[in-house]
Amino acid sequence: MVSLLEAIASGLPIFADLNRADVLLYARQPDGTLLVMEQAAPHSVPPVYRMQVVGTRISPDEQPVLARALATGRPVQGPRQQKGFRAHIVQEAFPIRHHGTIVGILSVEKSLVEHERHRTRRRAFRQALLDMRDMLLRGEVYGWENLSPFREHDGIMLVDAGGVIRYLSGLGSHHYRRLGYHGELIGTSVSHLKTADAELVARALDQRRAFEIETTEGDRIWVRKVIPLVGPRWRLPTPVDAAMPYGIGPRRRVSVLITIHDATAARRKAQAQAVQRAMVQEIHHRVKNNLQTIASLLRIQARRAQHEETRRVLSESIHRILSVAVVHEFLSQHEGLSINLRDVAARIVAQVRESVLDPSKEIAFRVEGESIFLPPQQTTMCALVINELLLNALEHGFDGLESGEITVHLIDEGDQVKILVRDNGTGLPADFDLESSSSLGLQIVRTVVQQDLRGRFELHNGQGVSAIVTFPKAMASDWDDEFAEVLD
Repeated sequence: MVSLLEAIASGLPIFADLNRADVLLYARQPDGTLLVMEQAAPHSVPPVYRMQVVGTRISPDEQPVLARALATGRPVQGPRQQKGFRAHIVQEAFPIRHHGTIVGILSVEKSLVEHERHRTRRRAFRQALLDMRDMLLRGEVYGWENLSPFREHDGIMLVDAGGVIRYLSGLGSHHYRRLGYHGELIGTSVSHLKTADAELVARALDQRRAFEIETTEGDRIWVRKVIPLVGPRWRLPTPVDAAMPYGIGPRRRVSVLITIHDATAARRKAQAQAVQRAMVQEIHHRVKNNLQTIASLLRIQARRAQHEETRRVLSESIHRILSVAVVHEFLSQHEGLSINLRDVAARIVAQVRESVLDPSKEIAFRVEGESIFLPPQQTTMCALVINELLLNALEHGFDGLESGEITVHLIDEGDQVKILVRDNGTGLPADFDLESSSSLGLQIVRTVVQQDLRGRFELHNGQGVSAIVTFPKAMASDWDDEFAEVLD
């Protein structure tokens, strides 16, 4: 029983799309109630349900259509009756049987407009949906779970077991006109089309399972979903007659439903974006290399400098450049529009530990906190801030001390981010004033935080120094605009 219901659940999405209806699978419970086991909303029309109801348990009396289906054991149609629903919803309930026992209900619900529109469609297509429904009730949904959604601009073609086209939707005719077929196709053999359809029909009848395939025909890219359908009165072939084609045997109705989607614009757009992203990544890679080259030149200059103050200034400049290079390195390796600040902080900490820390001192570094993803511009500013705060802590916090610890703690507060750089060094002087401090590093942090990050910067004494930077996250739309400007 469970396997049957699970099979039915896997086939609901494509069934809901093609029927242009919301579809609910109710599992009958031992106490007589009905549990919503699965729910599928159509992609082809606006859904009836505004929210998910999976897991909801109801008494059959709450829905008369379901109650009658359980009582009679037969399909029942009627108006959907429940508060909060749009008016004029038609509900169809189909009992699900397992070894003769009703184990669930399949409820198909659509607007009255869609219900009446369906009645005007060609008989061949309506019969195909009935076959599809009965296959679903039997759990014969082989491959349905792998199909992508059917959408409102997709065409539909129905081919019988003899290869004759029995139905072609208006959008289907439009798509085939793009391939050069301007005449009436209904009633003609699919083998007359110089497309992949005849081969796909043969494959569906041979494999007896649905599949999806992308092909290029003419100058366009097409995505087809191919679903073999077997009439409601007939079982699938047993191993004895498995080799027999579907068309053989008395009173057997078999057809193949094909949906066709023009994916040309979407694929070309994706290809163009992929090329643009690759170009942007290459640009970031070159910028990173150029920044590292500049840093190398400054190192050579620092080694030749005669004065300690000159060497110190050059060293600080090198690390500022390298902190920006870290961000460009991440951008050159990843396609995303956001960067993990925790990874950037860890890389900057490693750089400072390897190139600045006095080997004679035992200073431990730690990066704590969760992953926080920010747009490149914000991440670059944060990299500069973290670099300056680490250098400042090393230079002023451990004068006269041989050991200590510096921690970078990242805190995601939802709509804002907090960066806490804390050391257990000597602390700030008693007369220290951030506003009047002459430290270039602290001035850079203040400027970047206030002007670029639009946040605030604080320093606190207490068993060392705690530097706290708080700023709001950039909006997702700002990230997209920034990336779009780069691409343009």
